[in-house]
Amino acid sequence: MTIISDDNNIKFNKKKNEDTTAEETSFDMSFETNIRPKTFNEYIGQSSLKSTLKISIEASKKRELPLDHILFYGPPGLGKTTLASVIANEMNADIKITSAPSLERPRDIIGLLMSLKAGDILFIDEIHRLNKISEEILYPAMEDFSLDMTTGKGQTLKSIRIPIPKFTLIGATTKAGALSGPLRDRFGIIHRLEFYTDEELKQVIQRTAKILEIQTDENGAMAIAKRSRGTPRIANRLVKRVRDYAIVKSDGIIDAKTADSALDILQIDKYGLDNTDRSLLNIIAKNYNGGPVGIETLATALGEDIKTIEDVYEPYLVQKGFLQRTPRGRKLTPFACKCFNLTDINFQQSLF
Repeated sequence: MTIISDDNNIKFNKKKNEDTTAEETSFDMSFETNIRPKTFNEYIGQSSLKSTLKISIEASKKRELPLDHILFYGPPGLGKTTLASVIANEMNADIKITSAPSLERPRDIIGLLMSLKAGDILFIDEIHRLNKISEEILYPAMEDFSLDMTTGKGQTLKSIRIPIPKFTLIGATTKAGALSGPLRDRFGIIHRLEFYTDEELKQVIQRTAKILEIQTDENGAMAIAKRSRGTPRIANRLVKRVRDYAIVKSDGIIDAKTADSALDILQIDKYGLDNTDRSLLNIIAKNYNGGPVGIETLATALGEDIKTIEDVYEPYLVQKGFLQRTPRGRKLTPFACKCFNLTDINFQQSLF
């Protein structure tokens, strides 16, 4: 399998701090590359999805045809890009990775499609951000494996159809509802990625720790897992931070006590909430009597933009049962009241 990233997505600082920047970039890319699973056996979690994909891949191999186009959606950090690479590896196919914002001009996506070989996989992240022209170029490419082009001007204008090799498009989005109906309907396989359980995250952390040669026991891995917001990307990030603490404070060994102490310093509580999460809940409790409060008002009070609240903070708070979205606005749940010692008639006290 060969992975080719769109050049538009990779930017390096020139000259100024060139050596340091290159070193840091190389480390970050190496870390991400090393911990990414290469096969379904290495990929942890999403069991139902993996079972379905294995059948589709096996059927595709027997028919000697590319996979149907696939759409993955769900919160960020759950492994959509990694899963696309695993599929390419299982299919023994090359994969080209890009993102919708880098395909602004028609020639960008046309050039990408024309460069594909038979059986290749094209992965487009944030596919809901494709502009209308790029979408319309994709329609015949996805359905008929061809590109509709125009030549000439005025009375000599004519349309021609250029065939392209059969390929598989894998799209990823955090907002499936933002995709246009015609684009969404052209995907043969559509799956939502779910938040991970603590046990699954523990396995992810143990695997990452092993790759990074970090000593950790099961209790230490579980302590990190419980504060990782159900998200492998966050779990892997916390592993590096806890490792640094362990090197300084506990001879590089991560146990439950070391993990808890490190995460306490990072101000990540036992529910996986950080300062912004707690501020959001605290504002609803103290300033708005537990809600409901409109998202615009909440964004202003918190000092964050609406999209950040909706995309980054709310999904986990709603999933954990701390926050409700109602027609009148955001509201704390009875579960939040119980966890943070609140009562329905005493929201004025601080959550923390």
